[in-house]
Amino acid sequence: MLKKIFTITFTAAILACTASPKAQKPVEGVPNIKFDEQQSLVCKEVVGLIENYNYKKIKINDSISSIVLDRYIKALDPSKYYFLESDIKEFEAYRTTLDDDFRIGDLSAPFYIFNVYLKRYNERIDYSLSQIKNKYDFNQNDTYVYDRENMPWIKTTSALNDLWKKRVKYELVNLKIAGTDEAKNVETLTKRYTNLKSQAGKFNNQDVFQILMDSFTEAIDPHTNYFNPRNAETFNQEMSRSLEGIGAVLQLENEVTKIVSIMPGGPAFKSKKLNAGDRIVAVAQGDGEFEDVIGWRIDNTVSKIKGPKGTTVRLKVIPVGQDLSSKPLIISLVRDKIILAEQSAKKSVKTIEDNGKPFKIGIIKIPAFYADFKAANAGDPNYKSTTRDVRLLIDTLKNMDKVDAIVVDLRANGGGSLNEAIDLSGLFVGKGPIVQVKDYRNSLKVYKDEDTGVAWDGPLGVMVDRLSASASEIFAGAIQDYGRGIIMGTQTYGKGTVQSSIDLNSLMNSSMLQKLAALFKKNETTTGPSKNNSSTVTIVDKNGIPQLGQINLTMAKFYRISGNSTQHKGVIPDINFPSIYPLDKIGEDTEPSALPFDMVTPSAYNTIYNLTEAKANLIKLHEERMAKSIDYKILQEDIEEGKKRENETSVTLNEAKLKAERDSFEAKSLERLNQLRAQKGLPALKKGEKTTKQEVSDFVEDESMRIMVDFMKYAENSKLSKNSTNKSALNQ
Repeated sequence: MLKKIFTITFTAAILACTASPKAQKPVEGVPNIKFDEQQSLVCKEVVGLIENYNYKKIKINDSISSIVLDRYIKALDPSKYYFLESDIKEFEAYRTTLDDDFRIGDLSAPFYIFNVYLKRYNERIDYSLSQIKNKYDFNQNDTYVYDRENMPWIKTTSALNDLWKKRVKYELVNLKIAGTDEAKNVETLTKRYTNLKSQAGKFNNQDVFQILMDSFTEAIDPHTNYFNPRNAETFNQEMSRSLEGIGAVLQLENEVTKIVSIMPGGPAFKSKKLNAGDRIVAVAQGDGEFEDVIGWRIDNTVSKIKGPKGTTVRLKVIPVGQDLSSKPLIISLVRDKIILAEQSAKKSVKTIEDNGKPFKIGIIKIPAFYADFKAANAGDPNYKSTTRDVRLLIDTLKNMDKVDAIVVDLRANGGGSLNEAIDLSGLFVGKGPIVQVKDYRNSLKVYKDEDTGVAWDGPLGVMVDRLSASASEIFAGAIQDYGRGIIMGTQTYGKGTVQSSIDLNSLMNSSMLQKLAALFKKNETTTGPSKNNSSTVTIVDKNGIPQLGQINLTMAKFYRISGNSTQHKGVIPDINFPSIYPLDKIGEDTEPSALPFDMVTPSAYNTIYNLTEAKANLIKLHEERMAKSIDYKILQEDIEEGKKRENETSVTLNEAKLKAERDSFEAKSLERLNQLRAQKGLPALKKGEKTTKQEVSDFVEDESMRIMVDFMKYAENSKLSKNSTNKSALNQ
C-alpha cells in the first residue's frame, strides 16, 4: 500500500521533469559545481513525501526555507572561518524563496552558495600556505579564537587574514610543543594545507546535494534523512552489520572528525579506548606515518580508517571533553568484520560480599536489538535474535550460575528491532502491553507480548545511559511502568520516533523506470564523473537507470504503556548517575527540530510491584555511599572539567602557557587515576605509563551491583506491594 501511495506522486513528477536545470549564477575563480535533473527530481519528491507522510504533517513554507538556509550555511561554515559578512547579506535574498525553489526542483541558489563557499575556502587555504614559513614569536600573550559559532561574521578580508594567521600560529605552536623541530613543523603544516586544497578540488554535485538535503530534512526532524546513492549503500551496509573496519560512526564537526557512536562488537567497542565525542586528528596504516586529517572531507577520512580484516590502523585521538591543544592519545586497532554474531548478548557473573554474605548477580550486556530476519523468514528454527539469545543466557544464569539477581546492561545500546524490544520485555513481565505506536494518520496501536511465560521472575535491574535509545527506551520504560525492576544510570537519549526506509527507485514501476532512464540518457550519465564536467556525478545501475537514493522518513511515534512518550525526554532512571556524556550536547532534546514530548491515553495494564518505597530506600543508601566514594568524586570532577573545556572558545598562543596548561591537565588526570588505583590496592602509575585492560574498572557497573544487593536485602526484610493477579514473585 505504501508503495502504491508514493508511486502516484512520482508519476506526475517524472512527466513534469522535462526542463533542463535552470541557469545558475556563476562564481569566478572556481570550477562551478552544478545540480542535475536527477537531483531536481529527488528534491521535488522529498517535498511531497514530507508534506504528505511525515509524522509532523508540516508544510514546506517560508519559515522552513529560513531554517534550511541557516542550517545550510552553518553546515558549510560552522565556526565562521570562511564567509564574509557581505556574503551572508547576499544570501539573505534566498531566505524565503528556497521552499518555492524546492517545489519546482530549482537548486541554483544553494549550489551558488556552495560555489561561493568553495571560493572562500580556496582563498583561506592559499593565504594559510603563504603564512606557514613566517617567523612567529611564541612568547607573546595573544590568543586564537577557534570557535566563532556565536560571534558575528567577519566583515573584511584583512580581519579574516588575521584570524587565519593566528590559526597557522596555533597549529605551529602545537607541533612545537609536541617536540618536533621547526623545519619539520613547516613541512607537516604545508602538507596538511596542500592536502586540504587538493580535497577541495574533489567536491562534486553529489557532495553538495547531500549537504543541502541534510540541511533540508533535518530542519523537519532529526531522523528524517535523505541518502544519496553512495551514502544509501553505506547506510544499508551498516544496518546489515556486515562491513570491515573499526566499528565507529563518524561525522565532521568544526573541520574535525568526531566519533558519534561506537558499534557494538567492533574493534573500537572491544578496545574500550574510544568513546562518543572523541575526535580523530590523524590516521596511520600499520606502522606507517600518521596522516593529519584535520579539515579533511569525512568520506576521505573514513576511507583511511576502514580497511580489510586483520590489518592495523592507528589513530591520534583527542578524548571527549579535552580541547584540540591537548596531547592526542595514540590508539592502535586491528580492523575486523563487524557481524551480527559479534553483537550478540553476552553474560557475566559478579559476586558482591555484604557483611560476609555473598550475592551473585548475573549481568546480561545487550549491545543492540537484533534479529536475523532473513533466516527467520526462511524457516530456520535456530535463527539468532536478542530475545532468543537472552532466554538462553537467563537459563544458564538460573540453573548453572545460580544467580540471585539479573541486571540488563543497555548502555550505549542505540536500539534496533521493535519486535525484539517487545519480546524481550515479555521475558520479564509476561503477557501484556509493552508499547504504543501512533502513526502519521493519528492511528494508535498497542503492541503486546502474547507469551504468558516469564523467563526470570527474580530481582531485576536495568542499566542505561545517554546513548541508550529507541528500542532500549521501550524496554526500560516497560520495566519501569510495570514496576518490575530498578532502572539505574542517566537519562536516556529520547529517540521516540519511527522511520520507514524508502528506496526512491523502488517506488516506480518498470515503465516509469524506463522513462527515467530515457530522461537522463541525454546527459551521458556514467558511473563516475561525466565527460563534460568532472564535478557532476550520476550513479546508474547496470541497466543504465539513474539511482535516486533513499529517504528515511519519520512516520510514527513511540509511547509507553503509561501514556508518556519516550520522545525528547527518554527514560528517567530510578537511581541517577552523573552522565559522562554532556547532556546539553548529546540527546534528542538538544535537536532544535525534534518532535516534542506528549502523551496519549495509557494502556490497560496491571503493575507487578509498587516500588515507590523501595526506590526511596535505594536512593538513600546510594547517596550515602556516593558521599564517601572517591570514584564518584573523581567522576564528578572529570565531568565538570569536561564542561569547562566544552565552553572554552579560545586558546593561548603563548608556548610556555599552553605547555603549562597541558602539563597541568595531564598531571591532574594522573593524580586522579592514582587515587583510584590506591583505593583498589594497585601501584601508582608514572607519567607515560598505561593501565592494563584488566585494571580498568567500571564504576557505574560496580555501584549498580551494590544497588541490586540493597534491593535484594530490602525485599528480604520488607513486604512489597504486589498486584495479586500477577503470578510473578520477586524472589525465587
